[in-house]
Amino acid sequence: MPIEIDKILAAAPTTTRGQAIQLSCDPKGERIVYASGKSIFVRTIDEPSKSLQYTGHTTTTTVARFSPSGFWIASGDVSGKVRVWDAVGAENTKGEYSIISGRINDIAWDGDSQRVIAVGDGRERFGHAFTADSGNSVGEVTGHSKVVNAVSIRQQRPLRAATVSDDGSMCFLHGAPFKFADKASEHKGFVTGTAFSPDGTTLVTVGTDRKIQLYDGKTGAPTKAIGEGVHTGGIYGISWFSDSKRFVTSSADQTVRIWDAESGENTETWRFGPEGTVSIPDQQVGVVWPHGRNDGLIISLNLNGDLNYLVPGNSKPIRVVQGHNKNITALGASPDGKALLTGSFEGRVLSWDLAAGTGTVVDGQSHSNQVTQFASSASGGTIYSVGWDDTLRSVDVSANTFTGASTKLSAQPKGVATTKDGKFVVVAAHTGIQVYEDADFISELPTTFTPTAIAASPSDASVIALGGDGNTVRIHSLSSSDGTLSSQPVAVLTTSSAHISTLSFSRDGKFLAAGNSTGKIVVYKTGSWEVETDRWSAHTARVLSIAWNEAGTHAVSGGLDTNVCVWSLAKPGSRTSAPNAHKDGVNGVAWTEEGTVISTGVDGAVKVWKVSGLP
Repeated sequence: MPIEIDKILAAAPTTTRGQAIQLSCDPKGERIVYASGKSIFVRTIDEPSKSLQYTGHTTTTTVARFSPSGFWIASGDVSGKVRVWDAVGAENTKGEYSIISGRINDIAWDGDSQRVIAVGDGRERFGHAFTADSGNSVGEVTGHSKVVNAVSIRQQRPLRAATVSDDGSMCFLHGAPFKFADKASEHKGFVTGTAFSPDGTTLVTVGTDRKIQLYDGKTGAPTKAIGEGVHTGGIYGISWFSDSKRFVTSSADQTVRIWDAESGENTETWRFGPEGTVSIPDQQVGVVWPHGRNDGLIISLNLNGDLNYLVPGNSKPIRVVQGHNKNITALGASPDGKALLTGSFEGRVLSWDLAAGTGTVVDGQSHSNQVTQFASSASGGTIYSVGWDDTLRSVDVSANTFTGASTKLSAQPKGVATTKDGKFVVVAAHTGIQVYEDADFISELPTTFTPTAIAASPSDASVIALGGDGNTVRIHSLSSSDGTLSSQPVAVLTTSSAHISTLSFSRDGKFLAAGNSTGKIVVYKTGSWEVETDRWSAHTARVLSIAWNEAGTHAVSGGLDTNVCVWSLAKPGSRTSAPNAHKDGVNGVAWTEEGTVISTGVDGAVKVWKVSGLP
């Protein structure tokens, strides 16, 4: 019963307002690499559903850069470490080097793919030059008094490097070994980006003062400033075209602009967001102009983490790649497995086309805080969600939009379920169980304990299972006429030895699986409520999600131990697991069709698994 990864639908790049986000492409213009959470993702540009995930870092990652050869990637994190690893399989690590005592902001390779300069926010120093294969020092980064934001290395000899900083200056280094040669203070604010032209003749710097400054690539002497007054917000991205005649900038004024280096003219502009209004999520915080392509494609990044594919001559993006760049806290699927929704820590909700491997943000007013759980109607046409903004919302799946106004809940929700007939939506809140019909409040059953999980039987509209912090599962009866819950449970299941963390009925309603906070899962036979098996116990930490296959013979679970496990009712001792499926924990699992399992987790990625040889 092997379980193998089929697709990794990558997380979106992590963004921070007012900070430049570095994007990098391989020399053929086929793949893009960026940092997200504690992972680095390598994606195929033309097929974003094809991606690799590098999980070697133990802290939040900040930047990743392809080597000019395309075979290696250097990535940095907030602890000041740089790791060099292979770009083909994203597994083999060449070396890990401690560079500075704080966050790595940018990395640059020399033209030989041998030397690397990493810069950022340190105490003793703000950067260092070293060899990629051994970490030996090949120079030092000096001349700055504040955090260094970006670095670029001239790809031709004689080797030159430029670093830019919050102190408003550009330091010019001669190498190798790299050492301070000159300093220019042409900017009046933070300098956020710098780049040598591919032919090495020109250097450009950009900053929050909205200024674009050009320099001589060999000497570092300032030559001219261009574009004064054109960008109306800080500039956070700079990338050259392969002809060394044009470059592109991205700015907080919601624009991406192409510039002619010789004339200084702005030759093309894309503006994002509603016309005439300020849209903070549409601030452009990163940009890359991939070399090696013949379509002139530009990729820009907005504050929401969306990658916009731009082609000169086309006023609109030809593609927008969307995803989560924060912890995915909820996963919901329709009964037929065709509709799939994910919700994340900040309230962003996406619907997924698994065949195409693309995610699309659900239109309308989403949650303003963590999405707790989804529950699908029996038909799959509507999916309900609850979140930490204490609201109940519904999504029209076919229109991919939130419907109507949200319903305010009286307390923080712990879970949501829908009855078999689709008539009622039942919410487990901090203070009790609330029943709604569409958006209208019907009834509430106060509880003396804190509910932790809820599930509704897909075969009997009157059966509601409720998990609590007292190690028990309570089965309540729901009246189909007036929507009231029985004040006393019709059954109390006490087999669990720890708090119940998740509940899931099989699709035929014959079994109920209850996962607890110690990693154990107990399966009950509905009706008699006898224990079917208590041998599903491979997780070493809290079970966070359980989903059944259509036949009701197997289940998949995800836990805080980062593992995805597939279980069999016929052979309870026989199970298969995917260890380290999601870095820092698996928050959601779904069984969409026979042999296909979906998982989501803290790393912000959606993963598709193929399960075969089920006993």
